[in-house]
Amino acid sequence: MVLAVSSCRTYHLSCGPRLGFIIRPPHQLLSLLLCPGFRIPRPSELCAQPRPRAMAISSSSRELPLVAVCQVTSTPDKQQNFQTCAELIREAARLGACLAFLPEAFDFIARDSAETLRLSEPLGGNLLGEYTQLARECGLWLSLGGFHERGPDWEQTQKIYNCHVLLDNKGSVVAAYRKTHLCDVEIPGHGPMRESSSTIPGPSLECPVSTPAGKIGLAICYDMRFPELSLALAQAGAEILTYPSAFGSVTGPAHWEVLLRARAIETQCYVVAAAQCGRHHEKRASHGHSMVVDPWGTVVARCSEGPGLCLARIDLSYLRQLRQHLPVFQHRRPDLYGSLGHPLA
Repeated sequence: MVLAVSSCRTYHLSCGPRLGFIIRPPHQLLSLLLCPGFRIPRPSELCAQPRPRAMAISSSSRELPLVAVCQVTSTPDKQQNFQTCAELIREAARLGACLAFLPEAFDFIARDSAETLRLSEPLGGNLLGEYTQLARECGLWLSLGGFHERGPDWEQTQKIYNCHVLLDNKGSVVAAYRKTHLCDVEIPGHGPMRESSSTIPGPSLECPVSTPAGKIGLAICYDMRFPELSLALAQAGAEILTYPSAFGSVTGPAHWEVLLRARAIETQCYVVAAAQCGRHHEKRASHGHSMVVDPWGTVVARCSEGPGLCLARIDLSYLRQLRQHLPVFQHRRPDLYGSLGHPLA
């Protein structure tokens, strides 16, 4: 496995999941724009050493919450997928993370709609029970981004929800967001995608949830194309936006990083995006490139190729200082163009 730090040094590790890090460059432009007395926080990401157990963390950032972003290649084999995710979650806990993020369809990626419906489960089913136990075992909060959920209306509709489940470190479900924007698209070179053939859109957004890393706003994949959603979550108090995803190999290179950085900049939030990667089966492949983006729009951590995880520290004091010195939410003119994101109840 390979651990990449910035662009100038590479470490080869002999065992364990693949880890990816990128060190945030100095905020030189920001220091020019903001007042002279403004102090730019030191980079909050980990400085890597040849083995993960020997990672050095500067004393100024040691107390900041650490999050882990997991990248996997799901298949129709649910138990194998769970074993892969569980290995990454245990590694995240060992490295000191307080919260681990899994991508959309962490449970499975089926070959067709019929297989998707057959493999789906209710929230009270066996698979989520295993993750509940894992959260308790590791003492870790889990963002389970995009569970194929048989909802209460399953018997009537025979369709499912794409459900982002947030578990606390005791294994309790503290939030469940059902994807509101379904991906029904026809991309040249990619073939048609009809998420609505098996999935019902969710009826509402979830208010941001307080976690050890900050207040998290829940979204899923295609939701990132709708800034109204991210603005609504930010106005409701979100400090971290989550976009667990399974981006395709055509739209991924063109739009993935651009959209994530745009959502971070316009909301002045951290953005955490756990992604599927690689070939799932003969019919589907995903872009990967899981990452964390800070409120300035800088990619502060990203996964390397293949399954693995990346780590970043969340610096909420930096977020608050940035919002204070660039108060864009105070400068909005809804009298001219309306409200792009209505505050949540």
